Amino acid sequence: MGRVTSSRLPTSARSAAPPAGPLARVVLQALAAVVAGFVAMGVVAGLGLWAAGAADLPGGFAAVLAAVVVMASGGKVQLSGDAGALAGTQAELTAMPLTVTLVGALVTGFCFLRPLRHHAVTSTRELLLRAASVVVLWLAALAGLSALARHDFPLTLGGGTSDDSLMDLFGDLLDAANPTVGFRTDLGPTLFYGLLWILGVLAVALLVSRRTPLPPRLVRYHEPVRPAAFAMLLLLLAYVVVGLVIGIVVAATKGHAAETLAVLLLGLPNITWLALGVGIGGSWQGTAEGPFGLPMPQILDAVLRGDGDSPDLSTVDLSSLAAQDARAWWLLPVAAVLVLAVAFLAAVRSPARTALWQHSLHLGVAFALTMLVAAPVTLVEARFGLSVLGIGDLASLGARVVLRPDVWKTAGLALLWGLACGLVGGLLASRVHRGGEVGTGDGGQGPQDPSGR
Repeated sequence: MGRVTSSRLPTSARSAAPPAGPLARVVLQALAAVVAGFVAMGVVAGLGLWAAGAADLPGGFAAVLAAVVVMASGGKVQLSGDAGALAGTQAELTAMPLTVTLVGALVTGFCFLRPLRHHAVTSTRELLLRAASVVVLWLAALAGLSALARHDFPLTLGGGTSDDSLMDLFGDLLDAANPTVGFRTDLGPTLFYGLLWILGVLAVALLVSRRTPLPPRLVRYHEPVRPAAFAMLLLLLAYVVVGLVIGIVVAATKGHAAETLAVLLLGLPNITWLALGVGIGGSWQGTAEGPFGLPMPQILDAVLRGDGDSPDLSTVDLSSLAAQDARAWWLLPVAAVLVLAVAFLAAVRSPARTALWQHSLHLGVAFALTMLVAAPVTLVEARFGLSVLGIGDLASLGARVVLRPDVWKTAGLALLWGLACGLVGGLLASRVHRGGEVGTGDGGQGPQDPSGR
């Protein structure tokens, strides 16, 4: 008597209760998300390295693969070298293989959100439990992978020419005949930046998904945040898709298919998101020196090398790229069309009661924040040199590539573009029928009309 079964509890009370499944289920679902993310990154990175010819490395492919995945997760990989008693090698590399990063983020975010879509609402406790499980397992897997990301490679100075023979002789005399270069993972920074990376992935996943329920305290942020956040994700993905199509055409018609495929599988967003920033008027500073370089479009390499005599960094923007190839001016109208398109989409996905100035403000802030994240991750700093007696680099082995974004300038321009396109997109959306508005009791799932918007 007096016992109340669960079937008699109010629906709202049952849905707001602690996680429906046991803790083990939550952990297993988090483990599935982590494993899926790392497997996806490993497959993409492995294919990219294979296309780049890394499969022929002497016993180091697995270590290089682990290093690429670590770097894609925000980890820090340090390069080191040894060239004997009187000579030394210097090497450094700071870059993210953003294709690998993007695939890992999409897969991990999707797997993290999938169990939540079956809930009408979610509690703060459940959300934090799921996020904490993913974070802990991700960092544990990243630490294990970091232990594998270490290897040393021998460098051969001679290649058969008379100059190479002289270098070999010079190396023998200075005990530098067998220089080596290797890499190691810096575990502390790797775990710190890996933590920021996975937290960012989970936060963005929640921001862009309109079907995933939010805790009651966060439901009010659904209207102003989610449509604009989804629009920005779509903008970044649109640039990647356009770059992918262009890359496939280039690989099929211009030759060097393997090298092009390697760029697509490892660093496509590094190029396309730079194109987005340049298209809206942003700029990067950089240089490329020596016989080595990074795989990049010829037009970009030409701008970075400049006239070859100036020690100053070259500016990469619309005018400098167009000076090498007039087709670079197309980056401006492409940016205008795509930014306006996603602004229109954001307005259509927003409630009909949203004012024009709100559309403008939401998109402006979202675009500025997007470029504050997308521009810095395109940073590239790579250098290698072999010095003798601590003096200089041997000309045939010294190389430096630098590409640094003007972050605040690019983000400021993104704010202006977002304000303008958000206003125009809102005006265009006002002529489109939009059924339904986001209510306070829909669990953050958005308007439910027949069109599915």
